[in-house]
Amino acid sequence: MLDDIDRRILLELQRDGRISNQELADRVGLSPSPCLRRVRILEEAGVIAGYRAVIDQEAVGLPITAFVRITLESHGQEIVERVEDEIRGVPEIVEAYLLAGDQDYLLKITVGSFTSYEDFVRTRLRTIPGLASIETTFAFGVTKTVSPLPIRP
Repeated sequence: MLDDIDRRILLELQRDGRISNQELADRVGLSPSPCLRRVRILEEAGVIAGYRAVIDQEAVGLPITAFVRITLESHGQEIVERVEDEIRGVPEIVEAYLLAGDQDYLLKITVGSFTSYEDFVRTRLRTIPGLASIETTFAFGVTKTVSPLPIRP
């Protein structure tokens, strides 16, 4: 069970994953040793799943974001497992969600151009066995980027 201090630690780490332990301790009202101990406990418990840099996709030549909804031909275990394995192995698919409703999955895909996306669909996405339909929507801009989870103390 998370207490108020754990929640404040999590909120601060989401804002700045590179914060020093001293600064983190100051912000949450602890001394450095107990703060570090709490962070390690949160990491070991899997509450903190990892740390990563947030990269500007345009700066690395991947300005196109497509949201793709796919529907499966059937929902047998073998097809679902095969599709999910394929999805996990495609670097252009940066996020994937299992859905309730008319479509089965929502994929977030990043590529360098519309031509690259067309090639991606033809040579990679359509080759995944078990897909019945593919629907694409392109993002023209970003209103809100990845943000911290709304953890309240």
